[in-house]
Parts: sequence; structure tokens; C-alpha cells
Amino acid sequence: MDIHEYQAKELLSKFGVPIPRGGLAYSPEQATYRASELGGTVVVKAQIHSGARGKAGGIKVCKTEGEIESAAEFLLGRKLVTHQTGPAGKLVSRLYIEEATNIDREIYLGFVMDRASERVMVIASAAGGMDIEEISAKQPDTIIRVSVDPAVGMQQFQAREIAFGLGVDPEIVNKLVPAIMGCYRAFRDLDAMMVEINPLVITKEKQVVALDAKMSFDENALFRRPHIAELRDKSQEDPRETYASDRGLAYVGLDGDIGCIVNGAGLAMATLDMIKLAGGEPANFLDIGGGASPERVTKSFRAVLRDKNVKAILVNVFAGINRCDWVAKGVVDAIKELNITMPVVVRLSGTNAEEGRKIIDQSGLTVISAETLADAAKKSVTAAKNAA
Repeated sequence: MDIHEYQAKELLSKFGVPIPRGGLAYSPEQATYRASELGGTVVVKAQIHSGARGKAGGIKVCKTEGEIESAAEFLLGRKLVTHQTGPAGKLVSRLYIEEATNIDREIYLGFVMDRASERVMVIASAAGGMDIEEISAKQPDTIIRVSVDPAVGMQQFQAREIAFGLGVDPEIVNKLVPAIMGCYRAFRDLDAMMVEINPLVITKEKQVVALDAKMSFDENALFRRPHIAELRDKSQEDPRETYASDRGLAYVGLDGDIGCIVNGAGLAMATLDMIKLAGGEPANFLDIGGGASPERVTKSFRAVLRDKNVKAILVNVFAGINRCDWVAKGVVDAIKELNITMPVVVRLSGTNAEEGRKIIDQSGLTVISAETLADAAKKSVTAAKNAA
């Protein structure tokens, strides 16, 4: 789960990370009022779940009330398109009005989970800002990487090594170390998957300030972080994924036209690969999980059908904990209840597979059966092309 910049800053500030003063605005009038509270030059920032907002025109420096109102009028209600959002963009429904900062130097600082080492990895660069992706690609040797032992957590000496590695003045080191440690504690204590500050700036007044912040969280841990779960902004999410998530389904939307309903994440990934190999494009990843009831299968069909690009549906079940007869009943119920007319390909294997096939055969419905995953993928690709 991602959150907005202003939310990430508020969380990080509670862990001792310095941030500029700022306030939220939902209208041009609120924007000018927030700016009057701050005084002086301000920065009007569009709040969307994406980076590269500056390059897309989503961040504007304003000196007068007229400039602030004009910037707010321009941004609010607009779909901001960045290289991270794709061509669809994301709707700007709120702005963050922040005091301008007298920047002397920009630094990149990030915390992510490194699954290879099963540790938190701290990534830092002396060259932060909008071009960090290019620097990482062209000058990888300039990136500082520090692994944190989960048994002892991040230590002060590691933060100092990062600070000295960034080449900051000695007087700045003692201000930079608490910011680094604060980010780590926030990452650890809030079950975060990523904490990124780009840029972490050193001002001309020799202060360290987080000028931007991004945080994402492990959704499986939100049950124990209700105050984090409340920060979710569904308007920034794929509506297909939001619908499925609210119904307990593991769903990821893709750009193809073959809807997939599969049990097990590994089998679901293999199904996507087989569809691609057969010359088709999957519309989604959907894992119905083990022990799926007919009602859950129907919910899965509803989730898949919310994608208007879907032209065929592939149900692929290898039952262990699950039961093929349950799934088959769910398929029959869904087709009848939802009046599905598009092609449905079903491959059942494992526990009660024969019983499942009988339920489908005796239903009187036009369902395309498949014996193997490869066969199911080919038939679903053919069905989708013919439906087009």
C-alpha cells in the first residue's frame, strides 16, 4: 500500500526526520490560505501516488497569491501523467502547500527489503533529485549500499559511514545521522516495504531537511497497523485491484484480454507465462487461494469481468487443499448468475477433478474444457482472438 507525500512526511517526522512546514489544500482558496499561514515563497505540490511529479508539471514554486491560486486551479482535478503512472495518469484531488527551502545540496536516501539477502538494504547517493534514475543506471559505482543485520538493527556507526560516504561536511554528519536512523526506525516499526527520501537536502543554513518522501507498506501487516491502513487513498489505485482487495482476493491488473482465475500464486504465474507463450496477453493475475468456495469463485468472476478488455476467461485449478467440484460449482453458478456470454476455458486437475468435470458437463453450458495447462492456454488465446 502506497501513501501520499504529506502522509509519509508526517510519519517520518514522528521518528525525528526533519521536514519543512506545510499544509494540505483541497481547493484554490485553501491553497492561498495555507500559503498565508506559511508566509514567503511556497511550493505547490500535487499529491498523487507517483514519482517524477516535477518533470510532469506537478510541482510549482509560487511567490504571490495569484501564482498560488493559478497553480492550484491548474492542478486540482487534472490527471497528472508521469513515466510511473502510464498514459492513464492519476487524478490530483489534493495539494500540499510547503514552505520553500534554500537548497544547497541534494542527496538520495532509500530503504528497501533485499529479498536475496533477507535484510533491509540502505541505498544512498550524493547526487539526489530528479535524475537519480539516470545516475543509478550510468554511474552505479556512485551508489552507496549498506545491509542491515535484522538481529541487531541499524547501528549508529553504519549511519555515520553513510554520511561520510556521501561526502558531507563534518558539521552536517551529526544532523544527517539522526535523519538516517529515524528513517530506519520508521521502516522497521511501521512494517514498511520502502522508505525513500529524494531529495534529502542540505540547506544553505546547514540544516538537513526531507524535501520529498515516499513510503509503501506490507498489506499483510496492516491488520496490526490500523493507523497506517487509514491512510489508504483508493482513488489512486487501480479500481479493479481495489474491488478485488476489498473482497479478499489477490488480484493484479494487467493490460491483456484473457481473464485468469487460478488457485495458487505459483500456478497463476505459470498460467500467465503459458498464455504469453501461446501468443496471448493475460488481463490479470488472480489467486483464489486454497479451499475456495463456490461463492468465492463467483466473486472472482465478478472481479475479472470488471475489466472491459476481457474477451475470454481461463479457469485453471490444480486442487490439493482446494476441491475441483467446489470450483466447478462456482464456475457454473457464476456463468448463470452473471449471464456470461464470453468464452470460458476450464482446466481442472487434482482433488475431485472427475466430479468437477461432471458438474460442468451436466450443466448444459458451453464451457471449453482443457486437459493440460498448455492446452488451456492455447484454447483461451484462440477463444479471445475469435471473440475479437
